[in-house]
Amino acid sequence: MESSEEALRTFVQVVSEKYNPENFPYCRGNGMGVVVLSSPQGSPIKDRLNLPSVLVLDGCGISKAGDEAEVATFCAHVVELDLSHNQLQDWGEICTIVSNIPNLDFLNLSMNPLSGIELEPGLAEVFFRVRRLVLINTRVTWDTVHTLTRQTPELEELFLCLNEYDQVAESPVPCPSLRLLQITDNQLQEWDEVRKFGPMYPGLQNLVLSNNKLGSVEEDTPQDTLQRLFPNLRSINLNNSGLNRWEDIERLNFFPKLEEVRLMGLPLLQPYTNKERRNLTVAQLPSVSVLNGSVVTEGEREDAERFFIRHYLDLPEETLPHRYHVLVSKYGRLAPLAEVDLRPRCMATLEVRWGERTETLSLRLEQTVGELKKELRALVDLPANGMRLYYIARELGSALGPEEMKYGSRALHSYMIQDGDEILVVPKTKSRTISSTSLDS
Repeated sequence: MESSEEALRTFVQVVSEKYNPENFPYCRGNGMGVVVLSSPQGSPIKDRLNLPSVLVLDGCGISKAGDEAEVATFCAHVVELDLSHNQLQDWGEICTIVSNIPNLDFLNLSMNPLSGIELEPGLAEVFFRVRRLVLINTRVTWDTVHTLTRQTPELEELFLCLNEYDQVAESPVPCPSLRLLQITDNQLQEWDEVRKFGPMYPGLQNLVLSNNKLGSVEEDTPQDTLQRLFPNLRSINLNNSGLNRWEDIERLNFFPKLEEVRLMGLPLLQPYTNKERRNLTVAQLPSVSVLNGSVVTEGEREDAERFFIRHYLDLPEETLPHRYHVLVSKYGRLAPLAEVDLRPRCMATLEVRWGERTETLSLRLEQTVGELKKELRALVDLPANGMRLYYIARELGSALGPEEMKYGSRALHSYMIQDGDEILVVPKTKSRTISSTSLDS
């Protein structure tokens, strides 16, 4: 359990300890990172530190701001501030810190206990320069979120993950500057809640909804409504949502500028192989150029669209999706692909000839030449190392002559052996040259 002294650590105290000149005994101008100056810019106090522009103070037990003048002295040049995993639970203390960092662009307050603690509108004015705001796992209320977005006219990125939201409270004042909203790992299930983001953030380009159990993309008139609600949306992440109908995927086409989609972990796609999932999804989304992080090439799109047509060939007319008819008008009604088995044959019936004798044998084609020699020892009355084998293709033998089977480790199927072909066995004591006249003996 933390002591009361640790629980009441101030921002100023942590900065003073972390960036104490004694911890950075570098000569002026020679150190890397933090540089000790005898008289830093903006500081009337000698031997104080110029802090780095990116200030990381996560997990330091900070619960209060400390002396405002000290905050201003330390942070005159700070642009990014990470205060995640601290004990801040008073917006007044947070505002004291923020108000004394005049160039603050990025603020991370994740994992601070801010549940149920409201931010007064008058205090929120100090956030006006912030463009990227991270409030992950803070349980901040929607009223506080709206208070912040009203006072941040340049806010571009907002992170609201892990806040246990199952509903979205609408804001009467939109935030037109917001480009990215990440609201993953919440409990949003109804499309009626998600659609509220459209009027609230009309400039939204990237919407990350992964790990919400969203069950559908439902609109009475999806084309007109989705164009109006999300006119600038270019990317949407629906990974691990609850979508289970192809109609929901097809409705994504109504976002007029949508280019990138992530759709992994959907119940809808579980029955398919990875290749089938991608083909069917690419074919459903003709304007999407990046799917699940991978670029969709023109060649892949054509292959996917042809696959889509063939996938639905045997279904009743009344069950065919709209996209099927669009693609048929583009490619026509395609015939099913012929199934070609490229696996090597397992068995073949051949004529084995030695001397004046001939025997018809069924041979396993997965065995090697060496194994075949052992199999033939008793038949031809020769040791395996005392025979040479020659393969004669029935259709090509007279044109190409026999092919010696020289390599003991080579599999028989690699010779493309067919039923009716021949294998000629010759003792090693004879000449290695087999003339075409041997074929007639």
